[in-house]
Amino acid sequence: MPHIRVTVDGVRYDDEIEARRLLTHYLRDTLGKVGTPIGCDTSNCGACTVLMDGMSAKSCSVLAVQADGHEITTVEGLASNGTWHPVQRAFHENHALQCGYCTPGMIMATLDLLQENLDPSDEEIREGLEGNLCRCTGYSNIVKAVRTAAAEIRAAESAPTVMTASGAEEVPRQAAGEPRRPMAKGGGTS
Repeated sequence: MPHIRVTVDGVRYDDEIEARRLLTHYLRDTLGKVGTPIGCDTSNCGACTVLMDGMSAKSCSVLAVQADGHEITTVEGLASNGTWHPVQRAFHENHALQCGYCTPGMIMATLDLLQENLDPSDEEIREGLEGNLCRCTGYSNIVKAVRTAAAEIRAAESAPTVMTASGAEEVPRQAAGEPRRPMAKGGGTS
């Protein structure tokens, strides 16, 4: 059996796996990352979208052996110390879900979109998420959530930093008292 080394949500894993095993099954069954749902198993719905080296990938269309040497970020890897990522928070606050099945994939596709364009139009948002299907929401609250997340991330990125006496950079806290949370860039789980 092939051996893979993969980093998932900041943790490195070394495993022997079947050559034909899909990444989505590896994530769920071997690593317990059940936040990545299995939707259609044909790459049509996008529910299983993850970030692979910072770019969205439908994990049902990637063999686990193809992930060897790569960094994978799942929806479970976005929160830090109990604080949701701005995209997760925006989806929650804007009621951008109903049954929730598509939500992990929508969030991951949104991250990929916002890494390329932090000020997308509604049309660009719809186009950027066209590979992810939602049967419940009608997409209007999803588009609203993406706009909200983009605005929060833009504001966080433009916030001034303060240098401490030791010369270390200190990031100021947001008004709500939550730590500034940068987007996952380059496949990181920041």
